[in-house]
Amino acid sequence: MAKAGHARSRAAAEQGEAEEGEDPLDAMIARTGCLEQHRQLQECMAERQDWRHCQAQLRAFGACMARRQQRER
Repeated sequence: MAKAGHARSRAAAEQGEAEEGEDPLDAMIARTGCLEQHRQLQECMAERQDWRHCQAQLRAFGACMARRQQRER
């Protein structure tokens, strides 16, 4: 299950960031270079309410994170 605040639309997330400051998880993911893939996955999950319908976004985020791990080695 997603943590509170992570199944938001991009507009809601951006508005919330302006009011509350940046979400620590988003900040951590931004440092990986995979924030856009993560946001696309979040948007899909918010829209579809079922991770099985978001496989393309999930794979894109996973591939981005895997590339980052390879660069660190």
